[in-house]
This record gives sequence, C-alpha cells and structure tokens, in this order.
Amino acid sequence: MKFSRDIFEEIYKIYNRYEFIHPDPLEFLYNFKDRSDIEIVALIASSLAYGRVNRILISVSEILNCMKTPYLYIKKNEYSRFLEDFKGFKHRFTTGEEIADFLFGIKLSLEKFGSLENLFLSNYHEKDLTIVPALEGFTNFIKKRYKQKKSSLLPDPAKGSSCKRLALFMRWMVRNDEVDPGFWKIPTSKLIIPLDTHMHKMALAFVLTDKKQANMKAVFEITKNFKKINPDDPIKYDFSLTRPGIYEGETPEFLLKKLKLN
Repeated sequence: MKFSRDIFEEIYKIYNRYEFIHPDPLEFLYNFKDRSDIEIVALIASSLAYGRVNRILISVSEILNCMKTPYLYIKKNEYSRFLEDFKGFKHRFTTGEEIADFLFGIKLSLEKFGSLENLFLSNYHEKDLTIVPALEGFTNFIKKRYKQKKSSLLPDPAKGSSCKRLALFMRWMVRNDEVDPGFWKIPTSKLIIPLDTHMHKMALAFVLTDKKQANMKAVFEITKNFKKINPDDPIKYDFSLTRPGIYEGETPEFLLKKLKLN
C-alpha cells in the first residue's frame, strides 16, 4: 500500500504512547532525571540494542546497576575500575572489556567536551543534510582510545551499515513527545530512520523503499520518503510503526486490516 500522511498519523495516535514503551531499552531513560545521566544511559542502552529484547533489558540493567549515577561513576573512575566492574559481562558479541573501552571513551568525551551533546555538536555543521557526517566524528572520538581491536557497540557510519542503534540514540536525544524524551538542540529534520527488521518490513509494505537489504542506502531512501510528508520531523512515525511487530507480533498487512486502512 502506498504511504500517506493520514495513515501514519492514525497509527501514531494509536501507538505513540508511553504505555507502549515496554519492552524497549528506551524505558531506562525514564529512570533518571539529570540530563547528564540521561544521555549516557541513552548511549549505553541504544548501543546494546541488538538481539532479543529481553536479553537487551537484562544486559542494560546489569550495567546500570553497577553505576547508580552514570555521570558521576564515569567521571570519578578510571579504565581499571571499568575493567574490574564488568569482568565477565557478556551480551552476544559484546564483552566486559569492550564495555570498559566504551565507558573510558565516554569519560574522555566528558573531560574534553563536558557532555555527549557537546561532542556531537563539535562535529555538526548546519549545511549537512543529515546527522550522519557528525555521527562519524562522534563515534570516532569515543573509539580512538579503545584498547580492544574489535568494537560491537559503535558502528562506523562511513561503512554503509544502517547504523540503527546510533539512529535510535539520536531519536531519543533529539525528538521530544510522549515517547521520546529528547533535549539536544539539533533539528529533527536532520535525523535518519532507525532501520531494524520491524521498520524494514513496514517500509517495504508502504512502498517507502524497494531495497531488500536494511543498509544505509535503504535508510536514506526511507527517510527521504518520510520527509515528503513530514519535512521537519521525518522519523516521527518510527516508534508507532514498529510497535505492532514488537508489541503484538502483527504484520503490516494485519495492521492495515485492523485499522481498516487496507
């Protein structure tokens, strides 16, 4: 079925509600009030958002339980403490050593820029059509002091993957509505769609893309089509469009029939 603003607005009204957040790593952001904690929690939770959602929630909880106050924990401690605290941690491909590197990279970012937002803004230019160029600099700074050779947490936007987890992080940090608690001062028009399996199925069903692979080319195409109907906020419908598949196990076709839109 061809996409239209009316259909997406109807789905948004139904599913873009706080009650539909669980189970989603986004829920951890609402456990904190200080912005300096929230942006760190967002980066941790989004970076671990791969694999089964129940396992994701367990892994994020395990890390946050060690921190209590994420900003102060990272600022006050050194790499050796991170390594000790997360010894034995495992989330699919991610090890405790990688978590230690990741937190140390965040620590260096806070020491130089004061916040993750300032790190991002140091790489951001208004002329950029999307956030992708700034994300390259953002991730490269965090990773430049890594001691481990591999990195399963922060993808490289320059390599062509969809960078779903980074796009998700940016959605949380920039958009602000009943679901997204964002506060970063970056135009929502520059965001890109967080392309996971659920969104890819929806995008194919609504003819937002004909790309069979969920890569950066598909991300740009889907985001471009969303911009045709919502130029200022192209990823407004991301959360609501992915809820039926995540929350209820529904296919795009079943959703349309349920809403009497097919």
